[in-house]
Order: sequence, then C-alpha cells, then structure tokens
Amino acid sequence: MTHDASDQGRVMVLYGGDSAEREVSLKSGAAVLAALIRGGIDAIGFDPAEQGGLVGLEALRPSRVFIALHGRGGEDGTLQGALELLGIPYTGSGVLASALGMDKQRTKRVWQALGLPTPESEMLGPGADWAAVAERLGLPLIVKPVHEGSTLGISIVESVAALEAAYRDAARFDTRVMAERFVSGEEYTVTLLGDRALPAIRVEVPNGFYDYEAKYLSDETLYHLPCGLEAEEEARLGELCREAFDAIGCAGWGRVDVMRDAEGRFWLLEVNTVPGMTDHSLVPQAAAHAGIDFDALVRCILDTAGRT
Repeated sequence: MTHDASDQGRVMVLYGGDSAEREVSLKSGAAVLAALIRGGIDAIGFDPAEQGGLVGLEALRPSRVFIALHGRGGEDGTLQGALELLGIPYTGSGVLASALGMDKQRTKRVWQALGLPTPESEMLGPGADWAAVAERLGLPLIVKPVHEGSTLGISIVESVAALEAAYRDAARFDTRVMAERFVSGEEYTVTLLGDRALPAIRVEVPNGFYDYEAKYLSDETLYHLPCGLEAEEEARLGELCREAFDAIGCAGWGRVDVMRDAEGRFWLLEVNTVPGMTDHSLVPQAAAHAGIDFDALVRCILDTAGRT
C-alpha cells in the first residue's frame, strides 16, 4: 500500500558520493528528487561527498532515505549498515544482499551453489598464466572488475596477447579482477519491483558491447520493449531473475542482467541493487511499459523503505 505524501516525513535522496559512478548517481538522484517534490513529499537531496558524510546526514534527521548512490560506498552494504545503526529506514536491499550483489564473483558462487545458470569464471592476478586462463574459459572472454558497476573497466578479450592489458585496465578500478566465459547472443535485463518482475528489455548495441557510453551517452543503443520473446519464455526469464534476486537476499527493487545464447539458454550475469534512474536507464523504461510512470515508480520504490 502506498502512503500519502503527508505520511512520508522528510525523505532524503542520497546521491553523488565519491565512487567511479558519481556522475550517473547525480543524474539518478536529481531525477528521483524532482519526482518526489512533484508528488508533494518533503524531500531533500544529500551528496555525502560534499555535505559532511554520515555526520551531515544524521544532523538532518530524515525519516526515510531513498538510496540513489551507485557503486561502492552506496551499493555495497556499507551505507546500508550505517543507516541500520542510525535507525533510518532506506530503500532497496539490506546489508548482506547489497554486499553480495556488489561482489560479482561471490554472487556467481551463490548462484552456482543453487544450480542457477551463470557463465564460468575465475579470478585473475598480475602473475596469471594468461594462456591457461584462455584455454579454460575459451576466447573471446570477458575481463571485469569484481566490485565495479556501469561496465567500468570491462573488456572483451579476443586473444591471449590482449588478456594481460585487459587485466591491467580493470585493475585501475578494483584490486580484484575476474575473467568470465563470453556468452554470444542476446542481452536482456529484468527489473524486480516488489513482488513483480517487470517486462524484460532486450538491449541491442550497434558495436555489440553494452559499455558505459552505450548505457549512458549514446542515442544509438536500442531498447526493445516488448523484448521479442514468446510470452511463456519471457515468463520463464522473469522467474529465473526472481530466483537469482532472492538467492542473494535482495529486496524492494533491483535489476538482473542476463544473456541468451544461440541455443536459447539464459545465463545470469549480475544483479544491480541500486540501478540507474537516468533518462537512459532501464528500470524506468520497463516500468513505463508496464503502465507505471516515473513518479509512480519512485513512490513504489520509496514505499519499500524499511521493508528489507
């Protein structure tokens, strides 16, 4: 049940921060804040990197917090733990699920333990046997930072010779770097909102790689809604994403990214516990297709605060 605006108290939108995803977070937070204000809610924005961190947050004594901080420091459980200690309800997943969701490798281990399909992977280090990695996972393969979002530091590696350079590029963003088997096929994303799986989106990128520019800057990226799957297959995809979401304890809202190979098999890539809310973001697009406009989407997410 959605509360009246007068029941919300003061809502603080947390955005910005000092992670590599700061610019995206600023855009997400500004959009969320504007929607709350349009809805008559007493809402304020707060950038912990510029307004005194947790000390400044506590001094303002918000009734609820809408987390729009992407990446480390906002999406990895640390902020959630601090808000728990302060006794302030917040949107989205709790401490454990946020920490797991931010760690791509441990998320995959949970999924594998439960028999959920996810591409094989392994950790990389500066002294890795690059030829052996390529032999085990095959080429091409994906190299990515374990704790980064927005596809920052991710590379598609076509040859053994390029593998070490891709590792070093990813290591600029994180001390932990992984390699993952490349799945050739169609990319889908499914938004989970409360107990609903929203319509799946098929992402089509002209250069074939959904990188940072394709996500946030390019106008050439295509988002197919409806996604083109048969109703039964889309329902199966939604169920798989719900299982993946629940497996790591996520709650409230989030997004699961998936690949579908040439044989029609779905492969789980990662979960996003604080997805983007910009004008290029996927969650608002899925919601709109389901008949939920942006302002109503923001209110639905806010209504999850304290229910993790």
